[in-house]
Amino acid sequence: MNKYILVVDQGTTSSRAILFNKGGLTVSFAQKELPVEYPKSGYVECDANELFAGVVEVIETALNKANVTWDSIACVGITNQRETTIVWSKVTGLPVSKAIVWQSRQSQSICDRMMKHEELIHQKTGLIINPYFSASKIRYILDHLPRGQERAESGELMFGTVDSWLIYKLTKGEVHATDITNASRTMLFNINTKEWDDELLKLFNIPRSMLPEVKSCDANFGTISLLDKDTPITGVIGDQQSALFGQNCFEAGMSKSTYGTGCFMLMNIGEKPVLSKKGLLTTIAWDISGKVSYALEGSVFVCGSAIKWLRDSWHIIRHSNDINIMAQRVPNTGGVYFVPAFVGLGTPYWDDDVRGAFFGMSAGTNLDHIALATLQAIAFQCKDVFSVMEEESNIKINRLYVDGGVTNSDIMLQFQSDILNIPVSKPTCLESTAIGAAFMAGLGSGFFSSLDEISNAHTIAKNYHPKMNQVEAKKLYKGWENAVKCAMKFKN
Repeated sequence: MNKYILVVDQGTTSSRAILFNKGGLTVSFAQKELPVEYPKSGYVECDANELFAGVVEVIETALNKANVTWDSIACVGITNQRETTIVWSKVTGLPVSKAIVWQSRQSQSICDRMMKHEELIHQKTGLIINPYFSASKIRYILDHLPRGQERAESGELMFGTVDSWLIYKLTKGEVHATDITNASRTMLFNINTKEWDDELLKLFNIPRSMLPEVKSCDANFGTISLLDKDTPITGVIGDQQSALFGQNCFEAGMSKSTYGTGCFMLMNIGEKPVLSKKGLLTTIAWDISGKVSYALEGSVFVCGSAIKWLRDSWHIIRHSNDINIMAQRVPNTGGVYFVPAFVGLGTPYWDDDVRGAFFGMSAGTNLDHIALATLQAIAFQCKDVFSVMEEESNIKINRLYVDGGVTNSDIMLQFQSDILNIPVSKPTCLESTAIGAAFMAGLGSGFFSSLDEISNAHTIAKNYHPKMNQVEAKKLYKGWENAVKCAMKFKN
């Protein structure tokens, strides 16, 4: 009987289930939209019960599509949007509020009060104080829940990121656990001691009893008890770390960039954490059987969403891929730069107040120039992040591995290679997040015997090599830096 790995990939707006075979090929795929709610400006929430119901549905659909039973599933991996915060009752097993999604800013005032502890939190967690992370979200829920603090201190309430919630529900309440990568994104976990930190828990007044057990990524997280077959969950890892693992970035200096709505860049920095002074996050990449690797992480807020903006707001393209047709029609941008700071700038600027702008337009500027400038802006922003990563880690990036929807653009990837002056590699399987969880679960279950065996299942579809004269590349990047400076000076 053929055996497969089942991966649950829980994103911000959809639940997905994917079956992989031992060769790393997708056998079956199912997806269901997860409604996201915006009750107030800056608030982003979802229904945790609806999220779990969607996961059960896509699991069943994926199995039915492949015409396989649970007997054919060797193990299960889970990867998830990180930082999203769920609090539920140990008594009922039901959420006590809506889940607060990672993008939500509703706990900003709590973070503002914590700024005097900025350096302490950074030293312990590798993170900056921001409502992005889970700690302030937990505090917000307890503050707005009747008798919230009292119920938490009595041991009634449980906290988890999305992985913990899914593990708890899939094991029918038997297991309350998380993996170390998700724990490292809560702002309550000490990445040096690799455990929940009492001083941080005291700062946020969060009882330790709420927190899940922290396990290595390849640990046994219990068994899924759907239908009549118990199947072990043997791999859990946060989505961006999973993409790094899925891209086989096992050694220090190996890096990946995921081009989605935003862009997330991670660089493996080895077995010792490096704290950034320029806005990068230090996070745990993974823990395999007690061996921990760390990563530097940078984020670009606007990536694929800039292309969507051209489609939905400007209506200059009908389909996202049309941007490539337009961009091919011009040899260059004609001096146009686009700074897509619709919601501020992320790493390394961390300026929430700057807004998007075009620079260098002339009477000869046309929509094709705008299309090309948009694609180049994505690559320029990534260059900003990787330059800081190299500087602070003192490690040279020799190749970049890429995934995500925007990798459909050969023009953008070629320019990314040119502006970084390194090869860029696109894998055959663009589902790097899901396959990373599959590889991790396979290691945990013995389905894969080693990292070498995993490497055999990771193949490259296309490599991009630098073609641009580097004098010209540096000149273009200098123009980008000037455009960013101008955008940051002009604020409402």
